Amino acid sequence: MVSRPQLVPDRRQPLAYGDGSDALFAVCQSSEMQRLTLGERVSLARSTVRFAGGRVPVIASGHISDAPEDQIAELAAMAETGIDALVLVTNRLDPRNEGIEAFRPALEAILKRLPSELPLGLYECPAPYRRLLTDDEMKLCRDTGRFVVLKDVSCDLETVRRRARMTAGTPFAIVNANAAIAFHAMRAGSRGFGGVFTNFHPDLYEWLYANRQEDSPLIRDLAVFLALAAMAEGMGYPKLAKLYHQRLGTFECARSRVTDYDPFERHWASADLLDHIHAGTVRFRALIAGT
Repeated sequence: MVSRPQLVPDRRQPLAYGDGSDALFAVCQSSEMQRLTLGERVSLARSTVRFAGGRVPVIASGHISDAPEDQIAELAAMAETGIDALVLVTNRLDPRNEGIEAFRPALEAILKRLPSELPLGLYECPAPYRRLLTDDEMKLCRDTGRFVVLKDVSCDLETVRRRARMTAGTPFAIVNANAAIAFHAMRAGSRGFGGVFTNFHPDLYEWLYANRQEDSPLIRDLAVFLALAAMAEGMGYPKLAKLYHQRLGTFECARSRVTDYDPFERHWASADLLDHIHAGTVRFRALIAGT
């Protein structure tokens, strides 16, 4: 395979208007948390807190076990890392998908064992299975007063809209994670975007969110570009993102425990696709800077 050049001379130089992220999700599925030891998960969270240096909030999850006591031990360890919010994975609260009868006591047991002053989040992580919250479960979590964010993986605009209405006027933010509906979800009440392609161009999502109530050819074109670019996720993510950053100069290594193959060899022309994504990103940054 022909080695490919860096996409830019030095991506470590800041963008003209900032990188765009206003929070970091340090330990999640993109972090390959299901393949990390508890010690590695804790170390990752602590390192992210240290690197962030108080500039942006850091949240983390990391409970991957089935047994409730093991999950509580994992969460307790993560709570000690200095993170700003601790994120509960919905499918771990109901591993066998038994419904609210299993979800409610699991949630109550965990809440009793976590520091009461630590803000909490929820994450409808797709692995090992996507466990969406029902409306009653959403209200249950909202009414505890403990939750500040849901990473919404419903991939359904009406669900995002309904959840935003349920949490309106509260500190509980609904953040959509699906790029195909990102723009309209922002208009419907999603407080930003939390999908995997924030690992590629978070600043473009930031600008889209800041201008979500506007209507212009640039905004419409950007929304389409972001949706289409995110379709590359199936081509070896998360290693694909690491390869992208390796070529940008921000990563030294692209090793992945989840993607144990070379995406450029298995997914034909995926390297060229990254070139197109980068070119589109640069183009939209220039157009935005000129507005």
